[in-house]
Amino acid sequence: MRIKTLYLLFMIALFGFNLQAQQSNQKLNVFQDTLIKISNAANAEAFDNKKLELNGRFVKTLVEALKTPNSFAYPFDSLKNVSVIKSPDQAFRIISWYMQLENGTYRYYGTIQMNTNSGPLKLFPLIDQTENIKDPNMITDNQNWFGARYYEIVPVTSGNRLPYYVLLGWKGNNQTTTKKVIEILSFTKDKAAFGAPVFDGKNLKDKNRFIFEYTKSNAMFLKTDKKAGMIVFDHLAPFDSE
Repeated sequence: MRIKTLYLLFMIALFGFNLQAQQSNQKLNVFQDTLIKISNAANAEAFDNKKLELNGRFVKTLVEALKTPNSFAYPFDSLKNVSVIKSPDQAFRIISWYMQLENGTYRYYGTIQMNTNSGPLKLFPLIDQTENIKDPNMITDNQNWFGARYYEIVPVTSGNRLPYYVLLGWKGNNQTTTKKVIEILSFTKDKAAFGAPVFDGKNLKDKNRFIFEYTKSNAMFLKTDKKAGMIVFDHLAPFDSE
């Protein structure tokens, strides 16, 4: 009799969990539809003031969506203008996107959502400070972010170093050039840090991140080769603005 009672309680709890997950997904579907409409409107808008106003609405709606229970499991895969990528160890995900402005430059937005196992929402908002970062090699944090739209995350554990993540990102620059970035993300004392001197090789020890700049008429290949355990990219001639 006791076994039957325990089984019944387990089934009731399981039903309750599945019902909550289903309700969360339905709620998140509605949020995603709203986000798609706002994103499409913002990208179609010609004027910066209206575009940025719509983007502000997008940010507020996204945060409300992420407050929904179990939101970390929701892929937001219908948001075509937004990159949503999880770390392979499922510790966090990065949501990132950009707005192209009237003068041809770009402004980047995003957040890191930590996997709290259905606990309280934990975000690291990413505040693009590209224009104010005098030294692009400096180590920064999420409040002073060298903005990019990320498309790959690679976890690294090596020797005595603290675990960190390699991020590969696209960074539209201006009407003439585009950039790609090899960024380093680490978490220490409940803070997110960008950039670290983890690169091995001649003349690389002082590098905290890599930035490649190339003309818009070109394309650049940048990705990880997991079998070889390395990052591979095209060899590009340095950009000459003259």
